[in-house]
Amino acid sequence: MSVFGRRAFPVRLRTQIVLLQVVLVALTLGIAFGVFAYVGNQRLSGEYGQRALAVARTVASDPEVRAEVSRYSEATLVSGPDLTAELAAGEVQQIADAARGRTDALFVVITDDAGIRLAHPDRTRLGERVSTDPSQALAGSEVMIRERGTLGESVRAKVPILRPNGEQVVGEVSVGISTEAVHEQLVRDLRRAGLLVGLALLAGVAGSLLLARRWHGLTLGLEPRELAELVREQDAVLHGIGEGVVAADHRWRVTVVNDEARRLLGLAADVSGGIGEIPGRPIDEIGLTPRVLQVFRAADGVPVQATVGDRIVVVTARTVRRDDRDLGAVLSVRDRTDIESLTRQLDAVRSMSTVLRAQRHEFANRLHLLNGLLHDDRPSEAAQYISELLGSGPLGAALPGTDAVHDPYLQAFLAAKAAHARESGVRLRLGPNTWVDATLVLPVDVTTVLGNLIDNAIEAARLGPPPHEVEVELLQEDSTLHIAVADSGAGVPADLADAIFTEGVSTRPGPGVPGGRGVGLALSRQIARALGGDVRLAHPGGAGLAAEALPGAEFIARLPGVLVEGEAAWAERI
Repeated sequence: MSVFGRRAFPVRLRTQIVLLQVVLVALTLGIAFGVFAYVGNQRLSGEYGQRALAVARTVASDPEVRAEVSRYSEATLVSGPDLTAELAAGEVQQIADAARGRTDALFVVITDDAGIRLAHPDRTRLGERVSTDPSQALAGSEVMIRERGTLGESVRAKVPILRPNGEQVVGEVSVGISTEAVHEQLVRDLRRAGLLVGLALLAGVAGSLLLARRWHGLTLGLEPRELAELVREQDAVLHGIGEGVVAADHRWRVTVVNDEARRLLGLAADVSGGIGEIPGRPIDEIGLTPRVLQVFRAADGVPVQATVGDRIVVVTARTVRRDDRDLGAVLSVRDRTDIESLTRQLDAVRSMSTVLRAQRHEFANRLHLLNGLLHDDRPSEAAQYISELLGSGPLGAALPGTDAVHDPYLQAFLAAKAAHARESGVRLRLGPNTWVDATLVLPVDVTTVLGNLIDNAIEAARLGPPPHEVEVELLQEDSTLHIAVADSGAGVPADLADAIFTEGVSTRPGPGVPGGRGVGLALSRQIARALGGDVRLAHPGGAGLAAEALPGAEFIARLPGVLVEGEAAWAERI
């Protein structure tokens, strides 16, 4: 195809808008101008007709005219030079000429009741019958009409002339104003209207240019085909990816919500987005959790972990700008529920393996000692040492009181936490009322709640004043596990006591912590409430469960249905 073809030089959208608007404005103004010309012509014809009617009435009501016309109507007029000369010099002709001179009328014609001219601008036509029909006026009616006569086309009025006593029609007065005068006045009016139409057309062109420029800015300079392709690609990408996306404009009104975002964030079914489905609702009204909403409005690009129902998601919000214009913000949502679940299970397995390695090392040391006693032929000391080992149990040295917990999963977990506490310079101890004579059926949920409470307590005790201790108490009630964790830290500030379980709220700053702080307690409460229990702050300033009270905070958790009697659950769990 030639380079000068349509494909080589497509008409841009701005040019199309300007041309379309100019044509539309010109067409509208042209129609308006035509209507104005027609209405103006009719109006002027009516006005000049009324002027002619007023002049005709004035002449017809003149007493001299009525008397003279009455006299001529009673006489027998014989057409000829004598009659023409008489009428030309008569009173009726003089009155008609004077009226025509005063009003600039084309003609003032007076006739008798037979239609014979008694006054006429062309004196050679006096005594002749008029060229137009005078019957209506002679019948007593006033007539206003546009006709062509001997003097040309005119707007004329015909009024009957009565006898002086006003009882009989004796003639008629016909006054005409040339249509050329009407046309001249119409042309003057149309010139003024044309000037206004021209100004309106210029204003329309200027408005079209501004509209095209505005449209160009709103569409970011994209052409219609590019916009259509962009919308199709956006709909395909946003609804096809496995990541949730929520977009809002600069007024914080939702423009896009894909299916994955609606699923992960638990949004209502009517909150949708896509081609033809942009809801435009404020982001505060679509059902986002406070933490997700806070991240969305911050739009700082920092990934933050949040809990939504029973899901754990990572949300990231970023602002969108183009050509130094704020276009809004985009929130991306990634599901980390399965990853977090696997992470918790891996942590639990790692904790158990750590304890088992410690036990293996301890057993190896004990076997070396026994081997030395037996080789030295000291069987009595070896027997006494074995008795002591059987009495203390393998985990007793690691965490005193662990023998009150019969679930091996809890034993390993508590031993691992005790080792972690020792590394942090904190002493972890079990409360005197600890007793669990059943097996866990939901070890991941239990260790998540228990681990978050213990980790927070260890951190608080580490940063607090001596004695740097944490006390944990576990108590079984049928299938319900009660947990109490107290620490020797500084406690929970009074202004955070009511909000400590709110996602994103923490007593410690969170710079450098992936996803930010303030997730553990919120997640623990969600897990507990999902099981039908709860996690609460028993005392912000601390009141330990042991005789020796700890000065820090105390948290209590109730987890129903997580224990079962016997070893069946442990076997099934493994």
